[in-house]
Amino acid sequence: MGASVSRGGATNGPAAVYATTKYVDWLRDYAPPQAQGMTFSEAGPVPAQGAVAQQIFWYTAFTASMIEDGLPVVNEDGTPKWRMAPSPKGPYWEEGMKLGYQDTGSWTFMKSTPDDRRLAAWLYAQFTVSKTVSLKKTLVGLTPIRESDINSQAMTDAAPKLGGLVEFYRSPARTQWTPTGTNVPDYPKLAQLWWQYIAEAANGEKTPQKALDGLAAAQDKVLKRLERAGVQGECGPKLNPKVDPQEWLAKPGAPKAKLANEKPQGETVAYDDLLQSWKDAAKVAKN
Repeated sequence: MGASVSRGGATNGPAAVYATTKYVDWLRDYAPPQAQGMTFSEAGPVPAQGAVAQQIFWYTAFTASMIEDGLPVVNEDGTPKWRMAPSPKGPYWEEGMKLGYQDTGSWTFMKSTPDDRRLAAWLYAQFTVSKTVSLKKTLVGLTPIRESDINSQAMTDAAPKLGGLVEFYRSPARTQWTPTGTNVPDYPKLAQLWWQYIAEAANGEKTPQKALDGLAAAQDKVLKRLERAGVQGECGPKLNPKVDPQEWLAKPGAPKAKLANEKPQGETVAYDDLLQSWKDAAKVAKN
């Protein structure tokens, strides 16, 4: 329906501005200087080197690189010095909203792919999620596939060396992370705009608000072009008309109006208490 607040989107709304501001502030104030020039893949293995005190975001696929013997973040007995926990709540979070994001495994087979290659890809997809290999794949890559893998004795045995990963995936806490979800219209066209505009905020060229205003306008322009072209049938964009942003901000739900207090008093939970809450919640869910 649109990216900008004036069309009912939230790309340049107060919550997005708050999040982008935090990103820029934390990048400047806490991240190593070289972090600003790193790609996602380059940054992922850095915490295992032992020079990062806290990681704001954890990605399960990188966990396997943090449990090898001899690393500065691993004790002599093979247990990790680090622990993982769910994402913290921000001021714009409300009960019922998600707390994080995860890729939950989807396969796309293109019609343009020759039949024999598409069949080979299909067979490989079946192999990777089959019961005969999924547990081994989970133990090596630490990206769970099946409920039976998560609850297996092998995962119980591995838990002490995985810093809370097993306890997390066995609890309802994992359902507070969004799955991959439905894709936006023409993801590649919209995604290429992202860093172009976020970089303007990250390098101080523009304020987060100005950078996101530019991103929202650019995304709306792409969406309008897609709408005009009539692409993607029923899934194509149908842009709302532009109105005063206050019309949308006054309505319940997103986009949300700016909070009077964007820094409520924080609360720290002891890690042992957190683990116990996961275990208790898992028992309740099972019953």
